[in-house]
Amino acid sequence: MKAVSDTFAETYKRQGAWSDLTLDQLFKKTAEAAPDRLAIADAPDKAEWTGGEPRQVTYGEADREIERLAGFFRTVGLAADHVIGLQAPNTVDMVIAFLAALRADLVVTPLPLHWRQKNVVAALNSIGAKGFVAADRVETRMVGNDARDVAAELFSLRFVFGLGKEVPDGLIELGTMLAEIGDDLILPASDRPSASDHVATISWTRSGAESQPMTRCHNHWTAAGEALLREMELDDAPRFLVPYALSGLTGLGTGVLPWLMTGGSLHLHHPTSLKRLADHATAVKADVVLAPGPLVAVLDQAIAHEKTMIAAWNVASPRATNYTPRHRMVDVHVADEFALVAHRRPETGTPVNFPPGKQFGSAGRESGPALVEVNVTKGEEGQSAQLSFEGPMVPGLKWHQGAGLDDVAGVAAKNVGEGVLETTLKPDWDGETLQSFGIPGQLAPGIGDLTAIDDVYSSYPDIAEAAAFVVEDGVMGARLYAAVVPTPGRVPDAKAFFAFLDAQGVDLAAIPNRVLVLQSLPRQADGRVDRERLTLRTQRLPSKVA
Repeated sequence: MKAVSDTFAETYKRQGAWSDLTLDQLFKKTAEAAPDRLAIADAPDKAEWTGGEPRQVTYGEADREIERLAGFFRTVGLAADHVIGLQAPNTVDMVIAFLAALRADLVVTPLPLHWRQKNVVAALNSIGAKGFVAADRVETRMVGNDARDVAAELFSLRFVFGLGKEVPDGLIELGTMLAEIGDDLILPASDRPSASDHVATISWTRSGAESQPMTRCHNHWTAAGEALLREMELDDAPRFLVPYALSGLTGLGTGVLPWLMTGGSLHLHHPTSLKRLADHATAVKADVVLAPGPLVAVLDQAIAHEKTMIAAWNVASPRATNYTPRHRMVDVHVADEFALVAHRRPETGTPVNFPPGKQFGSAGRESGPALVEVNVTKGEEGQSAQLSFEGPMVPGLKWHQGAGLDDVAGVAAKNVGEGVLETTLKPDWDGETLQSFGIPGQLAPGIGDLTAIDDVYSSYPDIAEAAAFVVEDGVMGARLYAAVVPTPGRVPDAKAFFAFLDAQGVDLAAIPNRVLVLQSLPRQADGRVDRERLTLRTQRLPSKVA
C-alpha cells in the first residue's frame, strides 16, 4: 500500500529528499559490497535480560538469514501489506526479523516494550494485524507468555512467532524453525513499482489520550536518518551503539536508519546501568552512542574512546544539561512520532535553540532539501501555542484497516494535507526559538499526556484524586511520581496501590516510581493541577514520599 500519492513522492524525489531504495535494499546494498563486514552485534550481557547467548553476524550472514526468514513469512501465508507486530528488546534476531518482514513486503508495527497485553491487543486489532513476533522474555517479564495470551484474544492473528530460547508452547520459535528448514525457502522477487513509497511501518504516538498509529513509508524513514547524518559527519562504516528499543522514531530514526544508510556496524544495548553503557561504548570503540540528554555529562566523562560522538535525545522533560563536553555531541529533538530535528552542539556545550521553519543542516545552514518544516501556531488569548510539521519525514495517519483514525477524540495529531500534521503538542519556546518539543512537566517520555494518567491513579478505591508528575533524575533522566489525596477516612496502602495498578494491567511506563500523599493537590488559577509545585515538594519533603 502506497503511503503517499505518486505526485507527492515524485516531488520529494526531484528535490533529492527521497530515493527508490527500501530499507532492506539499503542493507542488501552493503551486504553485496562488503559481505564480511560486521553488521549487527548483540550486547555481551544479553543472556542476563533475554533468552539466548549473544551473537554477531556479518552483512553476508545476516543477509542470508533475512532472505530465508522473508521467504518463510511468505510461504506460511503472510502476503504483501499484511501487518506483523514486533515486540522484542535489542537483539540481532529482532533486527533480522524487522528487515525480513520488510523484504517480504509486510508492514511492521514495532510495539513499545512497556506495553501490556491489553495495549498490544487493542493496537493489533485496530490495524488488522495478521502476525506477531515476540521475544521470550525481557528481564523478568515473560513477553512470550503475553504474546500467547494475545493470540487467544485476537482471532484475526494467524501466526504468533517467538524469539529466544525460552519460547512457550503455542508460539512458533523462529530460530528452530529456520534451522530445520535449511536453505530450501526461496523468496519470490518483489514486483512492486516504487517500493520505497509503500508503507513500511506503523508506529504509535505517546501523547494524546490514546496511542495513535503513524504510517511511514521507507522514504519517510530515510529522511529521518538523513537529518542526523547531516549533523554527524561520520567516517566510512561507523560503529553505532543503540540502547533504545527499536519501536519508534527514537530507536529506529536515530539508531537503525543512520546505521543502514552508512553501512556501518550496529551494536545493540539494553540499558541496565550508565557504567555498562559507557564501558560498552569504550569496548566497541563506538563512533556514535545514543543517550538521554540529562545523562550525557556523566557519560561524556565515562567513555574512554576519544572519537565517540554522543547523540543526546532531548524531549519535553527534563531539559538538556549545559556542559562543556570532551566528546562531540549532537542534540536530537524528537517530537513524539511526528518528526525529529538534529543540531550539532557547539564546543561550548550549550544545546542550540532553533527557530521554527524549514530545518536544513547545522546551525540552520541550507545543505540539501529541508527534511522537515516546524511551524508554531499561536493560540488565541489564554490558549497555548501548538506545533505542526510538514515535509519528507512527516508520517500519515490513514491505514486501510482502520477508518477515521485521525478523527477520534483525544488524538495527538491530524493530517490537514498530504505530508502535513497538525498536532496537540505544545512547544517549549521563548516566542522566537525552540529549545525542545513539548512543555516540560506536562508530558512524560514514553507515556504522553500526564492528565490521562491521573484518572488511572484516581480509580483506586482509597484515593479521592491523584496527579502524575515528573521529577528530574541524575541517573534515569526523569522519573514518574504520583501525588494522591486519600478518600476521607481512608489511609491508602502503597503496596496495595502498586498491586492494584499491576492487576489493572497499567502500562509499565505509567507506574510511578514513588507516591506522595497529600491533603490536597496544588492547583493553578485556572484549576489545573500545578505539577511544577508537586515536583518542588518532593525535594522539600522527602519524608512524605512513600
